[in-house]
Amino acid sequence: MTDTLHDRAVAADPFRRALAMHASGVVVITAQNSGVPVGLTATSFASVSLEPPLVSFYVDRSSTTWPRLGAADHFAVNVLTSDQAELAARFARKGIDRFAAPTRWRPGPLGAPLLADVSAHLICLPYERATVGDHILVVGLVVEADVHLPDRPLLYHQGRFGRFLAHPDS
Repeated sequence: MTDTLHDRAVAADPFRRALAMHASGVVVITAQNSGVPVGLTATSFASVSLEPPLVSFYVDRSSTTWPRLGAADHFAVNVLTSDQAELAARFARKGIDRFAAPTRWRPGPLGAPLLADVSAHLICLPYERATVGDHILVVGLVVEADVHLPDRPLLYHQGRFGRFLAHPDS
């Protein structure tokens, strides 16, 4: 960003407060690096393209998990259900073994950990990466997609996890 544009940017606090008004879905991105499972919670997950099938998420450049996750040859997107807030919080914590009990998981078809009882799994190959501000944009090519529990999604809004309630008119 040029100095002129940078000078016009909003301050961090009002920016964070405004973004908190936007609800987002919650996923856990998992991979295996040298036989060791790694994973992190992401609320920036999005579909990108149908042809080819692409998805994306952002990860903070200062993430201590990213170097191991980013070095993996594939990753899994675990779409969380509304009753998996503790699992999302666990994968957002630092300094713990995120895959130890009570986390339930199994190796996927290419080796990435697949979390139990999620709505869906997407297995992805790295497609593209770009540094954007203080984050890294990660785009994955979806090579497998499985829906398990077409349950209500876990949402993140105003710094808290919550549930989706359909509007009665829809």
